[in-house]
Formats: sequence, C-alpha cells, structure tokens
Amino acid sequence: MPHHLRIARPVSHLASTTDMYCRGLNLRVIGKFENHDGFDGVMLGVAGADYHFEFTHSPKDSVLPTPTVEDLAVFYIPSAKEWQATCASMLAAGFKQVTPFNPYWEAKGRTYEDRDGYRIVLQQEEWGNVERP
Repeated sequence: MPHHLRIARPVSHLASTTDMYCRGLNLRVIGKFENHDGFDGVMLGVAGADYHFEFTHSPKDSVLPTPTVEDLAVFYIPSAKEWQATCASMLAAGFKQVTPFNPYWEAKGRTYEDRDGYRIVLQQEEWGNVERP
C-alpha cells in the first residue's frame, strides 16, 4: 500500500501562504488547527492525492523559514494547456518566477518562489513511479 506524503514547512504568514498556494496550485484547505502546543497550522491538498502540504506558524516561538535554492516541490503537469494555466495562476497568486539553481528544471519547467523563499517547480512533462535507468 502506498504511503501518504506530508510536506511540512514553517511560514512567516499563515493566511498569506494559504491564499498563495490555494490560488496558485488550486489546493484546498483539508485541515487546520489553532494553538496546538503553541502552533497554528493548515493542511492544503487535492482530493484523492497521496500528498499534502502542512504550513505552521508559532506566534510565540517563531521558527524562521530557511529554505535553500535546491529545496523544491516539483509538480509534473503533462498537459501543455494545464501547465500554462497553472503557470499563470502562480504569478497571479503572488509567486515570483525565478531562475532555477539547477538548469535541468529550466528545459521543461518553470520555477516559482513564495514569500518565504520556498520553491515550486512546474514541470511540463509526465512522471510515473517506475524505476528509471
């Protein structure tokens, strides 16, 4: 049975990050919590997906986001039309298009950065979980 993946990240503005990711990647709030051991958080995902993002913020003990240029979440979007629409949504949601550190991601994709420096790659190709040579 496949495992479910949660990508957990501290953020500086929970509401702004939630808005950006929902608008840019068409995600929905699938859960949230307030003052859970000093943390507020939100889970964003898509129905039926085997992953979701969790963004957290602690007003009293703030953990600062510390992403690097190689900390990436990559979305594979095979349809050119859907890929272009998602790229436009990312910009409209407030993500900044950036040059990827690794040029591999520029050949078939675009890289975006959120307000905390976390990077999302939209790769215009198909991917399946099969072993590759």
